[in-house]
Amino acid sequence: MRFAIISDIHGNMDAFQQVLIDIKECFIDAIFCLGDNIGYGPEPEEVLRVLQENTIVSVLGNHEMACLDSSMLHWFNPVASESLKKNIQMLSPGSVKFIGGFKKSMVAHGCRFVHGFPPDSPIIYLFQVSQKNIRRYISQMKERICFIGHTHELRIIEFDGEICIPDMLKRGVTQLKGQSCYIVNVGSVGQPRDGNNHAKYVIWDTDRDIIDVRFVRYDIEKVVKKIIAAGLPVVHANKLR
Repeated sequence: MRFAIISDIHGNMDAFQQVLIDIKECFIDAIFCLGDNIGYGPEPEEVLRVLQENTIVSVLGNHEMACLDSSMLHWFNPVASESLKKNIQMLSPGSVKFIGGFKKSMVAHGCRFVHGFPPDSPIIYLFQVSQKNIRRYISQMKERICFIGHTHELRIIEFDGEICIPDMLKRGVTQLKGQSCYIVNVGSVGQPRDGNNHAKYVIWDTDRDIIDVRFVRYDIEKVVKKIIAAGLPVVHANKLR
């Protein structure tokens, strides 16, 4: 089977639309979303509506947490908090209710899906966890693969039964090893932070046991104009370029 894993759309509907086109062309069996569908971008309501229309299951991101619990807004830096407050105002009651159904993690097809760090944290970044604690968790992990987002970067950590081997996750195909376990950081659809401004997501092919990292072009300047028109912080527009 072939599964698409997307994360951190952040209200960037234009990027999301192009990713969905690419996914359709890749003959995917199901799509899993790792959260942070809102925040930063100009069209959070539209993104959530498309998730619902396509029956795409999402876990809870830290931005969704703050939507449901305003006391979480202090966790963000002032500019991100301002953007998120405006995003929340754009949401319909139905979309807020939809977000309220998100779980902190899910398990399917022998994999775990979580926004930040396993087993179920939406707020812990991978780079905040020591190698010792990563090894401790991954060595005890019941699932062979855990897919995460949150950092907006592509990373892969292999555990071969003895040591953890961290590496960049490169564009294209990465062959997995049958006896190893993995944490896979899938990058960001809506606001990449890895020096390349393409929208990004991954495909997990269970038959070939590969991770295929997809880079997708979209009209960035169009989104920049939407962000400015919506009165959102310009810094989040500039980060797309």
